[in-house]
Amino acid sequence: MNKTNNPLEKLISSNLYDRYSGILSLSDIPLFLADTNGNILLEFIPSPDFCTHVCQEKGGEVCPDYRCRLNPKGEGRFVCRYGLENILFPIRVENETLGYVAGMQVYLKDNEYKKYMININPSKESKAEELEFVAKSISSLKTVESNKIKIHERLCGQIAKNISLDLSENISYFHQDVKRLSIEKEILEKKIIDLEAKNMSLAVNPHFLFNTLNCIARVAYFEHSHTTEKLIYCLSDLLRYNLKQENQLHTIGAEINNIEKYLYIQKVRFKNRLEYSIDIPENIKSYTIPNMVIQPIVENSLIHGITPKREGGKIIICAEECKREIIISIMDNGNGFPKDILLNMKKFENKSGLGLWNTDKRLKQYYGKQYGLEIVKSDYSGSTVTITIPTQPIVR
Repeated sequence: MNKTNNPLEKLISSNLYDRYSGILSLSDIPLFLADTNGNILLEFIPSPDFCTHVCQEKGGEVCPDYRCRLNPKGEGRFVCRYGLENILFPIRVENETLGYVAGMQVYLKDNEYKKYMININPSKESKAEELEFVAKSISSLKTVESNKIKIHERLCGQIAKNISLDLSENISYFHQDVKRLSIEKEILEKKIIDLEAKNMSLAVNPHFLFNTLNCIARVAYFEHSHTTEKLIYCLSDLLRYNLKQENQLHTIGAEINNIEKYLYIQKVRFKNRLEYSIDIPENIKSYTIPNMVIQPIVENSLIHGITPKREGGKIIICAEECKREIIISIMDNGNGFPKDILLNMKKFENKSGLGLWNTDKRLKQYYGKQYGLEIVKSDYSGSTVTITIPTQPIVR
């Protein structure tokens, strides 16, 4: 079926992503929608840079490993030439395949070694920065547990079936039955919850969780396990702070206190591979800022900058007040950002820098377009990201 005549196009324009956003929050494994010609119509959860920039022969189209399976019998899991687990579920209406729900693009632990065997032969025209990007995209490929892959596989299958039902209605009737779609969404959400329950996931009341953590911390204290005690208290405070409303303003001091607990937990985990320092003047700590705007940048420095380096690295957080503005800098000596993210801040919307793009958007909504987040420097010597906000009335 021709892409322009494909009813999937009309379905996507009717806020298809918003309809499944709550369900998709259950997974962080890539998932996309493609037509029978191999055109990628919608990325629910973005594919890794390695797949989109190295494997795909043409932007916006599936790679050859997927293309050869786009046929009436193409369905289920398969392993691509680089050892990545992939999934393909057809969207069928009246025995006709209109498209596919696909994705996964991760390694099982048993196949992770294949990541280190990938051989990308550079052409004579290849530039050094292009080779650096390929190396970084390979190192960032995910490895996940088999039970998580099984849940994601069922999630893809259920979404494919639900889209097929939507298309069946759209083809048979000219008007959508909003009530029916709402019921189907509830049924699908219940199925996903059931799948999580079968995987022994547990949803608990936040107060029960905090009280339990504090109880465990007291036991650790009496057993003289002081590091364990501090870790538990840090985690409890971190969870409590993260549950606060997103649109609230908090002091910069409260934000930094939260980040110190986050970095302490990571320091215990990474030991000598992580060092950090925080230098925020006392007068700046009293100013207000939207909550959870500094932590996504610190997390990005740790996950994408420091963690991939064998020897680890250091994160530095500092701030200064200049010309009625507060500039908060987050610096690291990690691997830097991929080249395409540096070229266009808007690409954060579709790439791994989603948290950074959202942070910049939130700051601009609060203070105006002249404020926000800026990537000042990013290369193999490290990255520097700044947050600029106006000085605000001090909270006493």
